[in-house]
Amino acid sequence: MSEIDASGIEVRETHDPAEHRAATELMAQVWGQSLTEPGLLTALAHSGNHVAGAYRAGELLGISFGFLTADGMLHSHATAVRPDAHGLGLGRALKLHQRDWARARGLGGIVWTFDPLVRRNAHFNMHVLGALPVEYLPDFYGAMRDRLNDGVPSDRLFVRWALDAVPLAVPDRSGLEDAGARVLLRPGADDPEPGDARSGVLLVAVPPDVERLREEDGGRALTARYAVRAALAGALAAGARITGITRDGFYVLEEKDDRA
Repeated sequence: MSEIDASGIEVRETHDPAEHRAATELMAQVWGQSLTEPGLLTALAHSGNHVAGAYRAGELLGISFGFLTADGMLHSHATAVRPDAHGLGLGRALKLHQRDWARARGLGGIVWTFDPLVRRNAHFNMHVLGALPVEYLPDFYGAMRDRLNDGVPSDRLFVRWALDAVPLAVPDRSGLEDAGARVLLRPGADDPEPGDARSGVLLVAVPPDVERLREEDGGRALTARYAVRAALAGALAAGARITGITRDGFYVLEEKDDRA
Protein backbone atom coordinates (compact mmCIF):
# COMPACT_ATOMS: atom_id res chain seq x y z
CA MET A 1 0.00 0.00 0.00
CA SER A 2 1.49 3.33 -1.07
CA GLU A 3 0.20 6.89 -1.21
CA ILE A 4 1.82 9.99 -2.69
CA ASP A 5 0.50 13.45 -1.82
CA ALA A 6 0.78 16.72 -3.73
CA SER A 7 4.00 17.71 -1.95
CA GLY A 8 5.76 14.61 -3.22
CA ILE A 9 5.61 12.71 0.07
CA GLU A 10 5.20 8.98 -0.42
CA VAL A 11 4.08 6.77 2.47
CA ARG A 12 4.53 3.05 1.92
CA GLU A 13 5.11 -0.19 3.75
CA THR A 14 8.71 -1.26 4.17
CA HIS A 15 10.13 -4.80 4.10
CA ASP A 16 13.82 -4.52 3.25
CA PRO A 17 16.41 -4.76 6.07
CA ALA A 18 18.24 -1.72 4.67
CA GLU A 19 15.04 0.33 5.00
CA HIS A 20 14.72 -0.83 8.59
CA ARG A 21 18.29 0.11 9.41
CA ALA A 22 17.51 3.60 8.13
CA ALA A 23 14.35 3.62 10.27
CA THR A 24 16.25 2.82 13.47
CA GLU A 25 18.81 5.52 12.64
CA LEU A 26 15.99 8.02 12.24
CA MET A 27 14.55 7.03 15.63
CA ALA A 28 17.97 7.57 17.18
CA GLN A 29 17.99 11.09 15.71
CA VAL A 30 14.64 11.82 17.36
CA TRP A 31 15.05 10.14 20.76
CA GLY A 32 18.80 9.79 21.17
CA GLN A 33 18.41 6.03 20.80
CA SER A 34 16.28 3.70 18.70
CA LEU A 35 13.19 2.13 20.23
CA THR A 36 13.94 -1.13 18.42
CA GLU A 37 16.48 -2.79 16.13
CA PRO A 38 16.31 -3.42 12.39
CA GLY A 39 15.77 -7.16 12.63
CA LEU A 40 12.64 -6.76 14.74
CA LEU A 41 11.15 -4.32 12.23
CA THR A 42 11.85 -6.82 9.46
CA ALA A 43 10.23 -9.61 11.49
CA LEU A 44 7.19 -7.45 12.26
CA ALA A 45 6.71 -6.57 8.60
CA HIS A 46 7.20 -10.16 7.45
CA SER A 47 4.64 -11.47 9.93
CA GLY A 48 1.91 -9.11 8.74
CA ASN A 49 2.26 -6.11 11.03
CA HIS A 50 2.41 -2.45 10.09
CA VAL A 51 5.84 -0.98 9.30
CA ALA A 52 5.87 2.06 7.04
CA GLY A 53 8.07 4.95 5.99
CA ALA A 54 7.42 8.43 4.64
CA TYR A 55 9.73 9.33 1.77
CA ARG A 56 10.42 12.32 -0.44
CA ALA A 57 12.58 11.81 -3.51
CA GLY A 58 13.60 8.45 -2.05
CA GLU A 59 14.79 9.98 1.25
CA LEU A 60 13.34 8.63 4.51
CA LEU A 61 11.74 11.43 6.56
CA GLY A 62 9.45 9.56 8.92
CA ILE A 63 8.61 6.08 10.16
CA SER A 64 5.80 4.30 11.95
CA PHE A 65 5.46 0.76 13.19
CA GLY A 66 2.99 -1.28 15.19
CA PHE A 67 1.55 -4.72 15.75
CA LEU A 68 -1.78 -6.49 15.86
CA THR A 69 -3.54 -6.92 19.20
CA ALA A 70 -5.49 -9.90 20.54
CA ASP A 71 -8.76 -7.98 20.19
CA GLY A 72 -8.32 -7.18 16.50
CA MET A 73 -6.79 -3.70 16.66
CA LEU A 74 -3.56 -2.19 15.41
CA HIS A 75 -1.34 -1.01 18.27
CA SER A 76 0.76 1.82 16.85
CA HIS A 77 3.90 1.57 18.95
CA ALA A 78 6.00 4.43 17.59
CA THR A 79 5.90 7.20 15.00
CA ALA A 80 8.91 9.43 14.40
CA VAL A 81 9.59 12.31 12.05
CA ARG A 82 13.09 13.54 11.28
CA PRO A 83 13.72 16.79 13.20
CA ASP A 84 14.39 18.83 10.07
CA ALA A 85 11.19 17.59 8.39
CA HIS A 86 8.64 19.00 10.81
CA GLY A 87 5.91 21.07 9.22
CA LEU A 88 5.42 18.79 6.22
CA GLY A 89 2.42 16.96 7.68
CA LEU A 90 4.30 13.68 7.93
CA GLY A 91 2.76 12.64 11.24
CA ARG A 92 -0.72 12.96 9.82
CA ALA A 93 0.28 11.22 6.58
CA LEU A 94 1.69 8.25 8.51
CA LYS A 95 -1.43 8.01 10.66
CA LEU A 96 -3.73 8.12 7.64
CA HIS A 97 -1.65 5.36 6.06
CA GLN A 98 -2.16 3.32 9.23
CA ARG A 99 -5.90 3.93 9.04
CA ASP A 100 -6.09 2.79 5.41
CA TRP A 101 -3.98 -0.26 6.27
CA ALA A 102 -6.27 -1.15 9.19
CA ARG A 103 -9.42 -0.65 7.11
CA ALA A 104 -8.08 -2.92 4.36
CA ARG A 105 -7.67 -5.69 6.94
CA GLY A 106 -11.02 -5.23 8.62
CA LEU A 107 -9.53 -4.21 11.96
CA GLY A 108 -11.59 -2.67 14.74
CA GLY A 109 -9.47 0.46 15.19
CA ILE A 110 -6.03 1.75 16.13
CA VAL A 111 -4.64 2.30 19.63
CA TRP A 112 -1.48 3.90 20.96
CA THR A 113 -0.07 5.79 23.92
CA PHE A 114 1.24 9.33 24.34
CA ASP A 115 2.67 11.48 27.10
CA PRO A 116 -0.24 13.49 28.58
CA LEU A 117 2.10 16.41 29.32
CA VAL A 118 2.90 17.00 25.63
CA ARG A 119 0.21 19.44 24.51
CA ARG A 120 0.84 19.24 20.78
CA ASN A 121 0.39 15.47 20.78
CA ALA A 122 -2.85 15.75 22.74
CA HIS A 123 -4.13 18.32 20.24
CA PHE A 124 -3.03 16.24 17.26
CA ASN A 125 -4.59 13.02 18.53
CA MET A 126 -7.97 14.49 19.41
CA HIS A 127 -8.40 17.53 17.18
CA VAL A 128 -6.60 16.44 14.00
CA LEU A 129 -7.36 12.71 14.04
CA GLY A 130 -10.36 12.27 16.35
CA ALA A 131 -8.75 9.69 18.65
CA LEU A 132 -10.01 9.58 22.25
CA PRO A 133 -8.04 8.92 25.45
CA VAL A 134 -9.63 6.04 27.34
CA GLU A 135 -7.16 5.17 30.11
CA TYR A 136 -4.39 6.74 32.21
CA LEU A 137 -1.34 4.48 32.59
CA PRO A 138 1.10 5.57 35.35
CA ASP A 139 4.79 4.87 34.57
CA PHE A 140 3.63 2.55 31.79
CA TYR A 141 7.04 1.76 30.26
CA GLY A 142 9.03 2.01 33.48
CA ALA A 143 12.33 3.89 33.43
CA MET A 144 13.24 5.16 29.95
CA ARG A 145 16.69 6.39 29.01
CA ASP A 146 16.06 8.20 25.75
CA ARG A 147 16.65 11.94 25.39
CA LEU A 148 13.00 12.93 25.72
CA ASN A 149 11.96 10.70 28.64
CA ASP A 150 15.03 10.20 30.83
CA GLY A 151 14.51 10.99 34.50
CA VAL A 152 10.69 11.16 34.66
CA PRO A 153 8.03 8.47 35.12
CA SER A 154 6.74 7.26 31.75
CA ASP A 155 3.05 8.07 32.34
CA ARG A 156 0.90 7.68 29.24
CA LEU A 157 -2.63 8.19 28.04
CA PHE A 158 -3.96 5.22 26.09
CA VAL A 159 -6.01 6.36 23.10
CA ARG A 160 -8.38 4.59 20.75
CA TRP A 161 -8.95 5.78 17.18
CA ALA A 162 -12.12 4.53 15.54
CA LEU A 163 -11.59 4.09 11.81
CA ASP A 164 -14.60 6.30 11.05
CA ALA A 165 -13.71 8.98 13.61
CA VAL A 166 -13.80 12.68 12.74
CA PRO A 167 -11.65 15.35 14.43
CA LEU A 168 -13.12 16.82 17.61
CA ALA A 169 -13.82 20.54 17.78
CA VAL A 170 -11.27 22.42 19.88
CA PRO A 171 -13.00 23.47 23.10
CA ASP A 172 -13.12 27.10 24.23
CA ARG A 173 -12.00 27.43 27.85
CA SER A 174 -13.60 30.79 28.55
CA GLY A 175 -16.92 29.56 27.24
CA LEU A 176 -16.69 26.41 29.33
CA GLU A 177 -15.87 28.38 32.47
CA ASP A 178 -18.74 30.77 31.77
CA ALA A 179 -20.98 27.69 31.61
CA GLY A 180 -19.75 26.46 35.00
CA ALA A 181 -16.70 24.32 34.26
CA ARG A 182 -14.41 23.90 37.28
CA VAL A 183 -10.60 24.06 37.15
CA LEU A 184 -9.37 20.87 38.80
CA LEU A 185 -5.67 21.66 38.24
CA ARG A 186 -4.40 25.19 37.72
CA PRO A 187 -1.20 26.09 35.80
CA GLY A 188 1.85 25.47 37.98
CA ALA A 189 -0.17 23.98 40.87
CA ASP A 190 1.38 21.11 42.84
CA ASP A 191 -1.91 19.30 43.47
CA PRO A 192 -5.46 19.17 42.07
CA GLU A 193 -8.22 21.11 43.77
CA PRO A 194 -10.29 19.04 46.21
CA GLY A 195 -13.79 17.96 45.30
CA ASP A 196 -15.86 15.50 43.32
CA ALA A 197 -14.07 14.62 40.08
CA ARG A 198 -17.45 13.94 38.45
CA SER A 199 -19.04 17.30 39.24
CA GLY A 200 -19.75 18.67 35.77
CA VAL A 201 -17.08 19.73 33.30
CA LEU A 202 -13.51 19.76 34.65
CA LEU A 203 -10.35 21.48 33.38
CA VAL A 204 -6.81 20.20 33.97
CA ALA A 205 -3.83 22.37 32.98
CA VAL A 206 -0.57 21.00 31.59
CA PRO A 207 2.73 22.90 31.16
CA PRO A 208 3.14 24.96 27.97
CA ASP A 209 6.37 23.20 26.91
CA VAL A 210 7.23 20.20 29.06
CA GLU A 211 10.37 19.33 27.07
CA ARG A 212 11.88 22.74 27.82
CA LEU A 213 10.71 22.52 31.43
CA ARG A 214 12.55 19.21 31.85
CA GLU A 215 15.75 20.82 30.57
CA GLU A 216 15.43 23.97 32.69
CA ASP A 217 13.86 22.68 35.91
CA GLY A 218 13.63 18.91 36.29
CA GLY A 219 12.07 19.25 39.73
CA ARG A 220 9.15 21.31 38.45
CA ALA A 221 8.70 18.90 35.54
CA LEU A 222 8.46 16.00 37.99
CA THR A 223 5.96 17.93 40.13
CA ALA A 224 3.88 18.59 37.01
CA ARG A 225 3.93 14.89 36.18
CA TYR A 226 2.55 13.90 39.57
CA ALA A 227 -0.01 16.72 39.66
CA VAL A 228 -1.43 15.89 36.22
CA ARG A 229 -1.41 12.18 37.11
CA ALA A 230 -3.44 12.83 40.26
CA ALA A 231 -5.94 15.00 38.38
CA LEU A 232 -6.43 12.96 35.22
CA ALA A 233 -6.12 9.46 36.67
CA GLY A 234 -8.40 10.38 39.56
CA ALA A 235 -11.07 11.90 37.35
CA LEU A 236 -11.01 9.02 34.86
CA ALA A 237 -11.24 6.46 37.65
CA ALA A 238 -14.24 8.35 39.06
CA GLY A 239 -16.11 8.10 35.77
CA ALA A 240 -15.05 11.13 33.73
CA ARG A 241 -13.83 11.06 30.14
CA ILE A 242 -11.42 13.34 28.28
CA THR A 243 -13.16 15.13 25.42
CA GLY A 244 -10.54 17.63 24.24
CA ILE A 245 -7.75 20.04 25.09
CA THR A 246 -8.06 23.81 24.84
CA ARG A 247 -5.63 25.92 22.84
CA ASP A 248 -4.12 27.19 26.08
CA GLY A 249 -3.46 23.68 27.39
CA PHE A 250 -6.36 22.57 29.58
CA TYR A 251 -7.70 19.05 29.22
CA VAL A 252 -11.50 19.01 29.25
CA LEU A 253 -13.19 16.18 31.15
CA GLU A 254 -16.88 15.40 31.20
CA GLU A 255 -18.95 12.80 32.96
CA LYS A 256 -18.98 9.59 30.95
CA ASP A 257 -22.19 8.81 29.08
CA ASP A 258 -22.66 5.07 29.53
CA ARG A 259 -25.17 5.04 26.67
CA ALA A 260 -22.46 5.89 24.13
